[in-house]
Amino acid sequence: MIEHTGSGDPARTLALLWRTQERVSRKGKPDLSVDRIVQAGISLADADGLKALSMRRVAESLGVGTMSLYTYVPGKGELIDVMVDTVQAATGREAAEGWREHLAYVARENLALYRRHPWLLQVAPSRTVLGPQVAAKYDFELRGLEGVGLSDVEMDSVLNLVLGHVQNSARGLTAAAVTEKETGLTDQQWWDAAAPVLMTVFDPARFPVAARVGGAVGEAHQSAFSPEHSFEFGLEMILDGVNRLIESRRL
Repeated sequence: MIEHTGSGDPARTLALLWRTQERVSRKGKPDLSVDRIVQAGISLADADGLKALSMRRVAESLGVGTMSLYTYVPGKGELIDVMVDTVQAATGREAAEGWREHLAYVARENLALYRRHPWLLQVAPSRTVLGPQVAAKYDFELRGLEGVGLSDVEMDSVLNLVLGHVQNSARGLTAAAVTEKETGLTDQQWWDAAAPVLMTVFDPARFPVAARVGGAVGEAHQSAFSPEHSFEFGLEMILDGVNRLIESRRL
């Protein structure tokens, strides 16, 4: 199930994100607020994914009627946009020694964000919905590239290259965790069970390179694929490429 950012009413979404309007609860009514509704939505999505998210489920978790939510949040589309913005605040903002260390830190903080909130992978960034937390995170991540010789467009492109790699790696890590949970087997256990059959059908002489490389990978990772290694290897390759780009500006 894929949701899309920016699917709600633009004016209402931005008003929610920047809290330009906040309804004060009336006496005798439940103490609702945008923040409480958003946190309830995040809790539901963290537990069961976006498939579990609905205005009705959020209302039930808060012990109120569904219609009472619409005074604060117009609908699910706007709620998801504010949820996405809100969780960005959890990423670190520590200063690093240089641009390379900064980008590595940014990559690992974003990977940790996806691990805390896997439902983010179910939200397609169809439109950039600029809320206060997204803006603060973007500003911090760009600042580590300030003054290294890149143009503004290149700074944005480099950052998006790193974040795209992180997202792809997070998908691999999430898929591995979900598969293990649903099958009850670790990757190693699955391969141990498959090995006797595989030995009868796979001929190493017919696929010598695949057999050699696959064997080396299996020995190194105790698995046919390691999402963790893929993340670290890919990150280093990206940073090496960025380094070449920066060095070319100094020639």
